[in-house]
Amino acid sequence: MAQPLHPPHPVSDNSPTAGRLPSVLLFAGAVFGGLVMLGVLALWFHYGSQVFFEMIRTGFAACF
Repeated sequence: MAQPLHPPHPVSDNSPTAGRLPSVLLFAGAVFGGLVMLGVLALWFHYGSQVFFEMIRTGFAACF
C-alpha cells in the first residue's frame, strides 16, 4: 500500500523569525494607514473642507 507523501504531523518552525511575518505585515499596514490619514489631514487643513471634497469627487469621477 502507498504511504502518504506528507507526515501526519506538520513540522514546527522553531526559528527566531517564525512568527515575525504577520506582525511585520500588520505594522507595515498600520504605518501605511497612518501615512494616508496624515496626508488626508494635511490636504484638509491646506485646502479646506469644500475644496477637499471637491478634489475627492473629481478624482472619483475621473476614475469611473
